[in-house]
Amino acid sequence: MQAAPILLGVIGRPHGVRGLVRVSSYADPPEALADYGPLADESGRRFALRWRGESVAEVVEIVGGAEARVTDRTAAARLTNTRLYVERDRLPAPAEDEFYLADLVGLAAVDAAGAPVGTVAAVHDYGAGASLEINVDGGPLVVPFTRAVVPIVDVAGRRLVVVPPADVDATPPPTPSRKGRGDCLGESPLPLREGVRGRGRREDSAA
Repeated sequence: MQAAPILLGVIGRPHGVRGLVRVSSYADPPEALADYGPLADESGRRFALRWRGESVAEVVEIVGGAEARVTDRTAAARLTNTRLYVERDRLPAPAEDEFYLADLVGLAAVDAAGAPVGTVAAVHDYGAGASLEINVDGGPLVVPFTRAVVPIVDVAGRRLVVVPPADVDATPPPTPSRKGRGDCLGESPLPLREGVRGRGRREDSAA
C-alpha cells in the first residue's frame, strides 16, 4: 500500500501585487521546501516554489509539463491556504529515535502489559514539546511524547506503548492562534496538528 503524502507547507496570503505569496514551511530547514521539486495539493495540481525573500515565494503551477507563473495578486489570493504535499518516499529517513509526526497518527496505543489503550488521533507540537492525542473510551487522552511516557514506538508494527503519568491531560490542547505564527495562513488558519513540522523527537522527561 502506498504511503499517504506528507504535508510540507501551506501557501498563505499574497505578498504585494506581483503574485508573490507568503508560505508556511514545515520542512527542515524551512527553505528546503522548494528543493523537493513539484509539490501537489489535495486535488493533484502541481506547484513549484522559488523563494524571493524570507517566507515569501513565487509560485509556478505545472500544467502538462509547462510552467504557468502566478503573476498578480488576484491569482495569488486564490491559492491562500493551499496545502502542499510531497510523497513520503521523497523525504529523508528520520534519525534514531526521531519520527515524522504524520507516521505516528493511526498507531495503536497499548499499555505496558500489551492491553489496548486506544489509537493515536493526532500529534500536537506547538514548540514546547510534542504530545500525542489518543482516542480512548470516554474521550481523548493527551500524553507527552517522552521516553518515560512512550517508551516504545514501533512504526513498522503500527503500535506504541504508553505509560501515562497520573496527571495526564484529559482534553486536547487548543489550536494556537495566528499570533506568533506570522500571517501565512490567512483568515482560516489550519491547525498545526495537520502538518509534519519536520520531525519530532521523543524528549527525556524533565527532572
